[in-house]
Amino acid sequence: MELIYISVLAVALVAVCVTIHYETLRGLSSIAHQPGRHRWLVLISMYGALTAHIVEIWVFAGGYWLAEQLGLGAIDTIKDPFDYIYYSSMVYTTVGFGDLIPSAGMRLLTSAEALAGLALITWSASFTYLQMQRMWRE
Repeated sequence: MELIYISVLAVALVAVCVTIHYETLRGLSSIAHQPGRHRWLVLISMYGALTAHIVEIWVFAGGYWLAEQLGLGAIDTIKDPFDYIYYSSMVYTTVGFGDLIPSAGMRLLTSAEALAGLALITWSASFTYLQMQRMWRE
């Protein structure tokens, strides 16, 4: 039963993060069609994408906390709430220092975040490239 619960949580967290990312990039693409001030629009796009990533990292950090509270697994040596954010940022960016180690269902959640983080970061890179390409032509 634990596998079902952690799988549902993983799917829900990925869906929330993809939705946040989609809506952020959609909003940022609408401002890019405004004439003039292309340098500012590129900066706004970058800051917007980075903000979305930070929010998504926090969403997964909350998911790790929730999973641990529900007894679906643990992350060794977690001492305070900021450790969840640190762990989430290491997994999301696929850096993975290895100083915090997931056990039980947390491994599935960690895998889902790594895959989602990689996809969302590349989505932002593609979006930024296309925005800059479009703005440099105008």
